[in-house]
Amino acid sequence: MADFQPRPGQSVEGYDVTARRGTDYYAVFADIPAADREAWERAESYIDEVGTRMLDAWDTAEYPLDLAMRMGELDLFTDGIAHPALTRLSPLAAGLVNMEISRGDGSLGTVLAVQGGLALRTLALFGSDEQQARWLVPVARGEVPASFALTEPDHGSDSVSLETVARKDGDSWVIDGAKKWIGNGASGGITFVWARVEAEDEFHGAVRCFLVEQDTPGYTGTVIQGKASLRGIHQAHIALDGVRVPLDAVLPGTRSFKDASTVLYSTRSGVAWSALGHATACYEAALAYSQQRIQFGRPLAKFQMVQERLANMLEELTAMQLYCRWMADLEERGELRPTQASLAKYHNTRAARRIASTARDMLGGNGILLENGVMQHLADIEAIHTYEGTESVQALLIGRDITGMSAFA
Repeated sequence: MADFQPRPGQSVEGYDVTARRGTDYYAVFADIPAADREAWERAESYIDEVGTRMLDAWDTAEYPLDLAMRMGELDLFTDGIAHPALTRLSPLAAGLVNMEISRGDGSLGTVLAVQGGLALRTLALFGSDEQQARWLVPVARGEVPASFALTEPDHGSDSVSLETVARKDGDSWVIDGAKKWIGNGASGGITFVWARVEAEDEFHGAVRCFLVEQDTPGYTGTVIQGKASLRGIHQAHIALDGVRVPLDAVLPGTRSFKDASTVLYSTRSGVAWSALGHATACYEAALAYSQQRIQFGRPLAKFQMVQERLANMLEELTAMQLYCRWMADLEERGELRPTQASLAKYHNTRAARRIASTARDMLGGNGILLENGVMQHLADIEAIHTYEGTESVQALLIGRDITGMSAFA
């Protein structure tokens, strides 16, 4: 074990996927266009830069906001969003960035999903010209932390039933309610709050989104303590007590809950890529460990059971890669359906859990040490397996699509 080098925060020599026979067994990523590869390499360099601090941050449950927002400086937040003010990453490039960031650190992968996939996408898709002019570039560059507040204490999977309300009062909206599990929700930036509208117009009862600056009176973001997963990012419990915002705080493009769903569908594919990153890190750690760890006078890799486990892990990892690559191709052609993204998320987070569990077991007692990475990834996978729609919800979405019958209440 003495010469085993931990993966978190460190680059792997010869990272070119065409040379990574042990990981990219089907050369799924061997033909990446130069622009996409450049974005991928930027993400890799970033992880090399911040990995050691993030490992410490996960251990101490601290959120180094400066490191997280550094992704904006490197133009990594744009997540395939098409907007004239943003540098567009192709779906493949966005996926590879997501994969690489999660391969290095799951908390940073979640920052990427929140700041770019959810908040920036909401603003780019639905914000007014004035809102975009003021906030779009600062959010993309990481100058302003941003959050997406949909989930509530009593409404997770059934978020369509949200209870947060916004009512008109003169020249203002007044928002009351609560949100939970909101990444960046207590980071001093802005929050996109989804609420049910009480108004004497055609939007009465509709779900719309409001841009709320976190220093607005009545907005209280409290960091959730005691997490055993994604410990390097803070999620908040948000209380909205008579939060008063101007009438133009509503994002005009949001008119129903379907608009929130549009954002969630777009980020679901990102979760599949993130799961691939976590699983890749676990597989690489197990493979390296098996080659370097000597037991009973020979490397673990010479034992039949170990080789069978590695083959099983590689089988699942390769399937995850194929899901992601084909999904990116479909998205680039404008042909990706929401339930296809659901299937990729459903498959990949489940497979990542199995790979991480096998890798943890293969490292024996050393598998529970954070310095070896696997235990951290195993814990973080539990969170991504849940957010953006639980396993059960994804199954029901897929089931409704293939049967034509809804099993939702």
